[in-house]
Amino acid sequence: MRSDYPDIIGKIVSGTIDRPLGSAHPCYPDMIYLINYGYVDDVYAEDGEKQDVYLLGIDIPVTEFTGRVIAVYRRIDDVEDKWIVSYDGKDFSDEQILKQIHFQEQYFRGEFLR
Repeated sequence: MRSDYPDIIGKIVSGTIDRPLGSAHPCYPDMIYLINYGYVDDVYAEDGEKQDVYLLGIDIPVTEFTGRVIAVYRRIDDVEDKWIVSYDGKDFSDEQILKQIHFQEQYFRGEFLR
């Protein structure tokens, strides 16, 4: 697992949204995505899958994105880290980000990296 993300935070990334805002989790249909969720094309995470992202700053479902990585949520009890991407370049406070990703991250222990 990476110790920090100085080379990632601030980087512009592009990717695909496979779980758009308002969609249901494929394994847990009662969990609805309150923000767009997807992955960075061409970047692979520790779990061998494409790097997951939460996309902030847009309140409609989208299928693709380009945005700036503004934070990382490192799951302590899982192998997946989640990149927080700002669609419109806007910055968000730690509290704003944690509130928006809580719908899914409430089931994991993690640390927030800026």
